[in-house]
Amino acid sequence: MKSFGKIGMVLVGILVFFSCQDEKIPNYQYMPNMYEPVSYETYDEAYFLPKGTEALTPPENTIPRGWLPYGYENTLEGKELARVQISPLDSLQKEENLVIGKELYDIYCAICHGANGKGQGNLVKREKILGVPSYADAARNITVGTTFHTVQHGLNSMGSYASQMSTTEMWQVSEYVMKLKEDLTK
Repeated sequence: MKSFGKIGMVLVGILVFFSCQDEKIPNYQYMPNMYEPVSYETYDEAYFLPKGTEALTPPENTIPRGWLPYGYENTLEGKELARVQISPLDSLQKEENLVIGKELYDIYCAICHGANGKGQGNLVKREKILGVPSYADAARNITVGTTFHTVQHGLNSMGSYASQMSTTEMWQVSEYVMKLKEDLTK
């Protein structure tokens, strides 16, 4: 009986001990940085930035890495001037460029233009967008230069893909579109 009394006292002591704890504040923090974030003043001018500068403003006349300025305006005249432009990609790596171009085309273009360039992509079949012509359409008269211009600036309801692809990738897609056109007109 005395042992039951001792066990009862221990259980009451444990119960009292755990009931007095505040559940909102843990007793011991193993990784305190996970509970209490450490804040830093990231762009504090007093430490490393010269007066009057901002951290995200690039210097004037600079070009981001992987992007080249495009010399033709987003106008019909600019598109006509781009018609005679040839691809600057290495012709010795044409097969490799077409493989990469196909991968990018499948990601960005096939949903509207179709996997084979006939203008019957998934969105066209579901009638979400209309009027996507085939690359084989003789009235389109597309070249690699006009294709690049369209990818760079967009055309009609198609938006620009300049923010999604680098300049090299846009040329690879343009070359692949010309291959699709060639396959459709055979």
